[in-house]
Amino acid sequence: MTGPDDVETIAITSDMIRLGQLLKFADVAESGAQAGALVASGDVQVDGEVETRRGRQLGDGAVVTVALPEGPRVLRVVTGDDVDVPW
Repeated sequence: MTGPDDVETIAITSDMIRLGQLLKFADVAESGAQAGALVASGDVQVDGEVETRRGRQLGDGAVVTVALPEGPRVLRVVTGDDVDVPW
């Protein structure tokens, strides 16, 4: 089971991001096709529920859990003008 220290914060400057884009942005998937395959496999949950739509819109606070061979990866979306983005 993952604890609070295992959650990666993914900061975006817009209000929403699509699930496939998030997976690429967070380096979980190398391409849109790979993100789509990962989502279609049923290995991705959004807020605790399996999500099979790559285009699912994610807003502030959404928690995405991806089941990977090396273990689960948990991502939390943070949005807004005040996010600290390093670029």
